[in-house]
Amino acid sequence: MNRPYIICHMVTSLDGKVTGDFLFTPECEGATEIYYDINRKLKCNGFICGRVTMEGSFTQGYYPDLSNYEPVRHGIGHKMDFMLDSEDMTGFYAVAFDPKGKLGWKSNKIIDPDEDPGYDGAQIVEVLTEQVDERYLGYLESLDIPYIFAGETEIDVDFALFKLKNMIGCETLLLEGGSIINGSFQRADVIDELSLVVAPTVADKDDKPLFMDSTISNYELTDAQPINGNLVLNYKRNNNSVK
Repeated sequence: MNRPYIICHMVTSLDGKVTGDFLFTPECEGATEIYYDINRKLKCNGFICGRVTMEGSFTQGYYPDLSNYEPVRHGIGHKMDFMLDSEDMTGFYAVAFDPKGKLGWKSNKIIDPDEDPGYDGAQIVEVLTEQVDERYLGYLESLDIPYIFAGETEIDVDFALFKLKNMIGCETLLLEGGSIINGSFQRADVIDELSLVVAPTVADKDDKPLFMDSTISNYELTDAQPINGNLVLNYKRNNNSVK
């Protein structure tokens, strides 16, 4: 398999929602604790999130003044990836699917206030499209943040995963995004495993589902455990043809 093994790891409501106010209710606290405990134990090469999730969890809306940075131009018809020397790569990554380069970082690693080993110290890798402002590339390079290109206007999931494995060395990654990025991975048929913690609550009608704009795909239930009123489920792909 010429891409990382992908585990979609999420907290869901009883009706399969993954974003919304239900996540901050007392009834969901136990599910969230279980989710983070599983995250720490999975020992993957890192995690993937979309721009909105990364912003909400880590950057809190910060964005640099790009006028302070020189544009990076390659002059060969398309933009080039930026990697650090192999000895400077940590092996543990926070992969941001950020098509137009809208995330503002202050360091090239995640600094978790609680020093959670599932996130703290993860080296940031930006996955971009050709739509990115070239000054944003100068900003990323000033912070030694690696970036890769995977598409002209939208991120090509297959191409991004190919690069994450073959350029960075990621063998297994957690997909911990919202509905949009989860849906793009599901439609690309690259989710190998589902790790779901189901909280005993029903979400609001406007909250977002596990996969936005999904297509039909099939999984086999491999484990189900009730834990303190929550249900921990694990599913794996049930076909022999894995992309």
